[in-house]
Amino acid sequence: MSRSETTQSGNILDKIVAKKRQEIESDRRRTPIIRLEESENFFRECYSLRQFILDPLRTGVIAEFKRQSPSKGIINDSVTVKQVTNGYAAAGASALSVLTDRSFFGGRKADLVEARKVNQIPVLRKEFMLDEYQVVEAKALGADIILLIAAILTPHEVLKLARLAKDLGMSVLLEVHNKAELERSITPELDAIGVNNRNLGNFEVSVQHSYDLVEHIPAEFLKISESGLSDPKTITELRAAGFNGFLIGENFMKTQDPGKAMKEFVAGF
Repeated sequence: MSRSETTQSGNILDKIVAKKRQEIESDRRRTPIIRLEESENFFRECYSLRQFILDPLRTGVIAEFKRQSPSKGIINDSVTVKQVTNGYAAAGASALSVLTDRSFFGGRKADLVEARKVNQIPVLRKEFMLDEYQVVEAKALGADIILLIAAILTPHEVLKLARLAKDLGMSVLLEVHNKAELERSITPELDAIGVNNRNLGNFEVSVQHSYDLVEHIPAEFLKISESGLSDPKTITELRAAGFNGFLIGENFMKTQDPGKAMKEFVAGF
């Protein structure tokens, strides 16, 4: 998705970014960076995404806690963070992904804090990261990994945010949707590159995006396929194609017991 495509009138991503910039300024006034740096989590050593993704005893799945989405509405608002994330970890998740955007995804920063408190595997802050303030905040909340979305960031912004995250001991996952985003955004400060099979402009999903891009991702980065992964057979095929990890959320969260759903899913690959 090109920068011009992301700025088309009515594009949901455009609306999310505009709202996020307002939220960042409000958060900065409410809680200055110096306060964030006093957080207990700010001094903890982060878990390594690479170590956990490549651990042969784990599944490679980054399992997501996600209450709702702009395209689907409420997915599951009747389960607790502890219940779901503990279930994911027990099912062999290599990492957890926790939405912190409230306006469009029903997420809460407290969800990330809770997930960190009750688990011993890496936690990704799933957020629309635009500003260095959010990176420092992610560390303070207990995140081990941040997500950078190429569609909403310039190459300079990707570099700046990734470098800060690395300085704070966190891992960095860059999300791309096409070859142009990948080529303009790649930098040594990244740990992993995720191919989002869902177009953030119109929410259409095609796993073919992962197959199209896997050979273009340099070998030094972890390769993660994201979204639209609902069949264990697809995971087996993506792994054979070169992917190390798989971000899955909606497929589990739409059930009454997401942890059980993940356990049954991973038994199939």
